Amino acid sequence: MSHELDGLWLFDGVCNFCSGSVRLALRLDRAGTLRFTPLQSPFGRAIAAKHGLDLENPDSFLFFDHGRPLDASDAVLALVRRLGPPWSAFGMLRVVPKGWRDAVYLLMARNRYRLMGRREACMVPTPEQRARFILEPPPGWA
Repeated sequence: MSHELDGLWLFDGVCNFCSGSVRLALRLDRAGTLRFTPLQSPFGRAIAAKHGLDLENPDSFLFFDHGRPLDASDAVLALVRRLGPPWSAFGMLRVVPKGWRDAVYLLMARNRYRLMGRREACMVPTPEQRARFILEPPPGWA
């Protein structure tokens, strides 16, 4: 896995919380460097399988930061750093021990459908957003 996936966010496309977070990131990412793929897409399924995510019950998402796949609280912190100020200030939460951060993350992740609901189909990006979504594996991706 190289830098070709840098800035890619693998998210649960039927989760209202996850889809809402992606819509927010689309608005906040002024540089337009973030890209997205829903777990339910062919590319999303391939990435999940490669990194051991349970397709039926994902407890996390992945964010690729400079070629490294991150999950749970590490993924959240890397993602907010990419959004720039004031959001990047949340990166200071890195001083909190990873076990504590991940415990809070997993509590939210495991209850996200109950708290925020679930949709029948993945969110559909607007025509302007579509170029930032990767649904099929790029040629030669393995």
